[in-house]
Amino acid sequence: MADTFRITLCQLNPTVGDIAGNAALARDAWAQGRDAGADMVALPEMFITGYNAQDLVVKPVFHKAAMAAVEALAVECADGPALAIGGPWVEDGKLYNAYLICRDGKIASKALKHHLPNETVFDEVRIFDAGPLGGPYSVGNTRIGSPICEDAWHEDVAETLAETGAEFLLVPNGSPYYRGKFETRLNHMVSRVVETGLPLIYLNMVGGQDDQVFDGASFALNPGGSLALQMPMFDTAITHVDLERGADGWRVKDGEKVAQPDEWEQDYRVMVQSLRDYMGKTGFKKVLLGMSGGIDSAIVATIAADALGPENVRCVMLPSEYTSEASLEDAKACAKALGCRYDFVPIAQGRAAITDTLAPLFEGLDEGLTEENIQSRLRGLLLMAMSNKFGEMVLTTGNKSEVAVGYATIYGDMAGGYNPIKDLYKMRVFETCRWRNTNHRDWMMGPEGEVIPDRIITKPPSAELRDDQKDSDSLPDYPVLDAILEMLVDDDASVADCVAAGFDRDVVKKVEHLIYISEYKRFQSAPGARLTKGAFWLDRRYPIVNRWRDPS
Repeated sequence: MADTFRITLCQLNPTVGDIAGNAALARDAWAQGRDAGADMVALPEMFITGYNAQDLVVKPVFHKAAMAAVEALAVECADGPALAIGGPWVEDGKLYNAYLICRDGKIASKALKHHLPNETVFDEVRIFDAGPLGGPYSVGNTRIGSPICEDAWHEDVAETLAETGAEFLLVPNGSPYYRGKFETRLNHMVSRVVETGLPLIYLNMVGGQDDQVFDGASFALNPGGSLALQMPMFDTAITHVDLERGADGWRVKDGEKVAQPDEWEQDYRVMVQSLRDYMGKTGFKKVLLGMSGGIDSAIVATIAADALGPENVRCVMLPSEYTSEASLEDAKACAKALGCRYDFVPIAQGRAAITDTLAPLFEGLDEGLTEENIQSRLRGLLLMAMSNKFGEMVLTTGNKSEVAVGYATIYGDMAGGYNPIKDLYKMRVFETCRWRNTNHRDWMMGPEGEVIPDRIITKPPSAELRDDQKDSDSLPDYPVLDAILEMLVDDDASVADCVAAGFDRDVVKKVEHLIYISEYKRFQSAPGARLTKGAFWLDRRYPIVNRWRDPS
């Protein structure tokens, strides 16, 4: 029997729906594995279709095309290592999330996902049928078990594979990021290793898809749970992993262990990567945004510059009579520091025209929120006009605190195609700006140094839609607001829980009310990078019409 086994792990970035492009990535990776003397080349879960493809997978013409592409790959990759690739598979009229093992010009073995996640961003029960508990497959004379993603979070699949002869576990994944996710994954995988006594290789994909970013960070564990290999977070990588058979079974030879970035860098990388891939995979090359001189537009401009390059970012100041001189200076200074284009488009004439048009209807009525929102909606109209003219996608700039309580104008500052900070609370916006000013990485396309002027970070936040306006006029101070929102939104806490934590009940009830009445705005808002398990979109789905309020 062979005493060594080499797996080429392909931590790659597929594109949902690009079956031909994903197949080309697989062929290239297989060739690298062949040239490196691999016994097997492994790609992540559902790689041939991209992940998470949602209901697209159910469409017969789509999943048939994906199946045919894997069959073609098997033929093309016949002379060399086995190719393991995730994709949809139909048997007896049932659609499965499968891991397909190609050898000798055909699909020689299949693992079918048993546990279908039906929480957070996953609806696999809606899409796939559950596969049976199965045994290992063979590559040469080595028997390998492949629990597919969620299957490895439950003990029964791995235990069944061990009991039926698996010699080590290879776990293909499409596992998206949320803050602290890696530690959760690692703990589950250590449990599987301890329970089975087998080495385990965890292979995850990378790249952005809509709101989700797959963060890679693939790793290998030896019996006892010791870390043998750690691949980088977020980066594409192809790594050749060697296993050796001894008297006690297989062990993974020690390989490179790439250090993990801290949570501030991880979050920032997700916001950059999600925008970069959203743009690249949809075909957009340039963005524009309203540059107000405030902190939210400053961090979004910085993320955009880091994701796309400053030359592909247009910052537009759209001042009214309420825009302060400080905001004018700060917006220009930030755009200049980033190296982005800066345009100055006053809205006074347009606003006067709209006001005059509506004057006969509004005669005798006091000015107020309507007039404030006209400014925001006019800015949205102008930004969308520039988007149409220049082919540049508009970025929205509302942080999670504002998105949660509806402190944003629908069809105004909410108009746009993507929001990188949609899942970033206001207090974390402040800290993220400070982090970026003092940190630079080679994956950032923007310049080093202090790109966000300190005055933007330290001045009181204001929408500047009326004289002397401050956010705190309408909302609790952000430290209080964010703490309440984290409880109500992220932790599903009750009003009573918030009160028990020391918050004033009237304030909590106000925040709860604002969350619920803003659902219709979020329903129409741009997608944005997911950083937590409480992100607005697939993680948290509430009815728009909802008269329930927590009585506690």
